[in-house]
Amino acid sequence: MSECDGKCNSCSSANSCSDTKKAMEMQNTKIKENMGKIKHKIAILSGKGGVGKSTVTINLAAALSAMGKKVGVLDGDIHGPNVPKMLGVEHMQPIGNENGIYPVTSPEGIKVISISYFLPDSKTPVIWRGAKISGAVRQFLSDVIWGELDYLLIDTPPGTGDIQLTILQSIPDIDGVITVTTPEDVAVLDASKSITMANTMNIPIIGVIENMGGFVCPHCDKVVDIFGKGGGEKAAKELDVNFLGRIPLDVKAREASDKGVPMVSMDCTASEEFKKIVEKIVEKVEK
Repeated sequence: MSECDGKCNSCSSANSCSDTKKAMEMQNTKIKENMGKIKHKIAILSGKGGVGKSTVTINLAAALSAMGKKVGVLDGDIHGPNVPKMLGVEHMQPIGNENGIYPVTSPEGIKVISISYFLPDSKTPVIWRGAKISGAVRQFLSDVIWGELDYLLIDTPPGTGDIQLTILQSIPDIDGVITVTTPEDVAVLDASKSITMANTMNIPIIGVIENMGGFVCPHCDKVVDIFGKGGGEKAAKELDVNFLGRIPLDVKAREASDKGVPMVSMDCTASEEFKKIVEKIVEKVEK
């Protein structure tokens, strides 16, 4: 038999696998070091789209920042990255050098990273398969220079797929997840799947937030339960997890979001509810 010259398909495949494994191990080390500088890491999940998960994420971040906490938001929704616009920093640009990527900082002092900063314009879609999407999320964890933070909130897309798995498996000491739902049965059913996913992976459940839990009439301030009421609280009770609170629909909140201003900075019913919820979160994760 002739001596192998290392150029056959078997050897090339083995070398490629070995290089990939080494690269993954190196990235895991970087993620561990990077995340080790952040006291608390929380993923925001929802089983269903359209429940206002990004709105909840940026307002939790703003409320934490107003309490004097150092906060970062990782926009993990690769296909629908809205966090920069909702924080009014979509026209800014992160700076990178040999050390990594420095996130953008919002007027509230919140550090932000999103795939939207790396696209030609806001109309460009991200047409990627799962492996590439997961790779981008891991780079946000390993290569972004978050520095020392009190909280990193990770906004995720709806569902229980690649991005959620990547985040929950890649962060070694994640504090837990918060699940966002609206009151109606379909949304609650999907939110329950997110909770079950976290339980299956032995990730702590910080609690459930019921968003759009009533509409605040702009004329009389009366709350009308247009989507029903109590679905999120009922699901939390059935699944034996904390119910963090209920956020009503508020016209002022929608106007604030469009202007890139977190609603918690405004005088409205939704703002007061967010502040109560944040106090519960801080008490739970910092106790």
